[in-house]
Amino acid sequence: MITLKPETIHTDRLALLPLEVEHADEMVTVLSDPGLHTFIGGTPDTAQGLRARYERWVAGSPRPGESWCNWVIQLRAAACLTGYVQATITADERGAAAEIAWVVGTARQRRGIATEATQGLIDWLGKHSVHTVVAHIHPDHKASSSVAVAAGLAPTDQWHDGEIRWQLTIS
Repeated sequence: MITLKPETIHTDRLALLPLEVEHADEMVTVLSDPGLHTFIGGTPDTAQGLRARYERWVAGSPRPGESWCNWVIQLRAAACLTGYVQATITADERGAAAEIAWVVGTARQRRGIATEATQGLIDWLGKHSVHTVVAHIHPDHKASSSVAVAAGLAPTDQWHDGEIRWQLTIS
């Protein structure tokens, strides 16, 4: 069984900060654009709804052997939050595998933030003995596909809930 807890991750421009419930106050604005939900469904959370979600995420997975690791993305130069990355880590016959996701608020998109944050997350996972990284991306979501390619993931022929499974094997 592998249990991981998020730690602060530094990249060139970013700090990935372990999620805290208090981040909801700033993140509710970052995530307020309904367009962010085009491919994942749903609508933006209210401040109260986002706090409740973050409380669940911070509490961790109720499943034994599954770790929920969530970070907010801070653009250090501007000292502001821009989005989040997350990883659900489970054990398999080879060790640890992670399913990851990323979201950057509309106001900070097209600046390489999602790519840099995702690469930082994958580097961190590799240092913690994760051998496989998976993401599920809607086939029409070109921006997320570009992030996945830049981070080293490749599309597979597997589908899950209308999304393509992308995968990276870390040696």
